[in-house]
Amino acid sequence: MKAGKLNWEDLKTIIDENRKVVREDVRIRSGIGEDCSVVNFGDMECVMSTDPITGASVNSGKLAVHINCNDIASCGVEPVGILVTILAPESSSLEDIRRIMEEISEETEKLNVEILGGHTEITRAVNKMVISCTVIGKGKSGEAVATSGAKEGDDILVTKHLCLEGTSIVVNDYEDKLKNILTTEEIKEAKGYIKYISVVKEGILSAKSGVNSMHDITEGGVLGALWEVAKASKVGFKVYKNKMPITKITEKICNKYAVDPLRFISSGSMLITTKDGNKLVKLLKSQNINAYIIGKITREKGILVCDEFEKEVVPPKRDELFVLEEKLK
Repeated sequence: MKAGKLNWEDLKTIIDENRKVVREDVRIRSGIGEDCSVVNFGDMECVMSTDPITGASVNSGKLAVHINCNDIASCGVEPVGILVTILAPESSSLEDIRRIMEEISEETEKLNVEILGGHTEITRAVNKMVISCTVIGKGKSGEAVATSGAKEGDDILVTKHLCLEGTSIVVNDYEDKLKNILTTEEIKEAKGYIKYISVVKEGILSAKSGVNSMHDITEGGVLGALWEVAKASKVGFKVYKNKMPITKITEKICNKYAVDPLRFISSGSMLITTKDGNKLVKLLKSQNINAYIIGKITREKGILVCDEFEKEVVPPKRDELFVLEEKLK
């Protein structure tokens, strides 16, 4: 099998075949497009999500914190605590593990998230560092936003720029091979994209304004996230390529290596659907967060408009990050 997420049909089959218990106190349960589960505890509810970091060598500790806290933020609630598992190959040093934990500590401090525990192990089972985290959040009962809440007629927004995570990963891990297409200043800027990976602020702010759905844009890029939202919500969408916010640096890399930026891992950007997109854009801008309306939720089918041609969006496959890394190795 090739590296990347499991095919969604295979994954759904495995999940459905093995979900033997369905409890009433689980208000939202994980599934295709639904990255968090929400458990009711009376007046409050607990939101939980888990994800590993496998595709990055540099900044892996930082990414591990933010991709997990971002999932919690996509429900519109505050992340409270994190559990960290580190599986390190035998080639690792104590300093390697110390560096990762320092990164995790620094980023959790910024988000006011406590490290609750975890597990650290040196193992022959991996050939590079694997970091897997579980984050829990809390909110008032019934207030967590589900991915499956998108409604026909909603405006579709994305925050900041797409591909921030993917661009940061490849420039940090393959700087020497990108010097022929990027300037020194551009390399420095791209490495700095890691500073904008968190979507906690816009997630909590948007939820308070009354949005219908949110989804952190991770593997599969914006088209993968759109497909997952539509699948979970049983709706369609129509979006426009020329409205997608992508930096010139990302465009340079993607054009050079024939990579689709719309299917490039994009933590740092939140996908939001809401009845009044212009109102939310203004609200976010007032808090120094740029947001862009890229299309609308429709009744059926996912459509990308590119140069006036319409193309139906297919289920997400392998993220372009893995394709790009193979070309750079």
